[in-house]
Amino acid sequence: MGHADVTNSHGMHVVHHGPRQAPPLVLIHGSGSSGGSWTPMVPALAERYHVIRVDLPGHGQSPPSPSYDVSGQAGRLAALLDEFALRPAIVAGHSSGGYIATALTEQRPDLVRSLALISSGPSPGALLPQPVALRLLIAPPLGPLLWPIRSDAMLRKGMSAVCNRPVDIPDDLVAEVRGISYRTFRKVLRHNTAYIAERSVPERLAALDVPVLVIFGAADPRWDPSSAHHYDTVPNARVEQLPDVGHLPMLEAPETTGELLLAFAAASR
Repeated sequence: MGHADVTNSHGMHVVHHGPRQAPPLVLIHGSGSSGGSWTPMVPALAERYHVIRVDLPGHGQSPPSPSYDVSGQAGRLAALLDEFALRPAIVAGHSSGGYIATALTEQRPDLVRSLALISSGPSPGALLPQPVALRLLIAPPLGPLLWPIRSDAMLRKGMSAVCNRPVDIPDDLVAEVRGISYRTFRKVLRHNTAYIAERSVPERLAALDVPVLVIFGAADPRWDPSSAHHYDTVPNARVEQLPDVGHLPMLEAPETTGELLLAFAAASR
């Protein structure tokens, strides 16, 4: 993947790719995942941008945090961008990473040039009944028992359950997902739900003056794909639905997803 620099800042493991003098592009993973979820897309993005991949607290190689509320995590990210003097950045979030990207824009619009949300459910009502393989792992009573004994095969099955296409899940992603504790994961889910229940993502974005790209898999088994059109109400928003793609476009269709993100980033520079 070429040269990468690793730093640790504000309780987050951060990996930098591409030329430091290029425009900054921040990648925020979803809950129960890590910066490794972006791996297939990074080489193409790093040709033109200074790519910053973060592991959110309690995920990947970042230590746990006392709190996982969305606004608090956005505040940490703002402090990190301030420290590296990275402004304004193109910020992309996958799934609940889109909530942290949105909260960052709410708190510090000076740090965000444009915002890309990938598979970010707009409100609690858009959540679908979850695939059985995933439900067993994350819900009581079996979740707390199965979580500590998850094999690589179980982890891959859980991730594949939210995909619609066959995927090659990177080994580093499997290893990093293994390190997330059950308690952390449940807390993160609770705070994510609270954020979108308080006010939907489209409502939040409508109050912000920032270009928005929304990418949604047309076969997402986690969020109702038709809910992508809730974002049509947002000024400056463009909605792209990917045919036959599920919840993980970065792994299922990395080339198409990367091209959409690059075109959007270039247009909003």
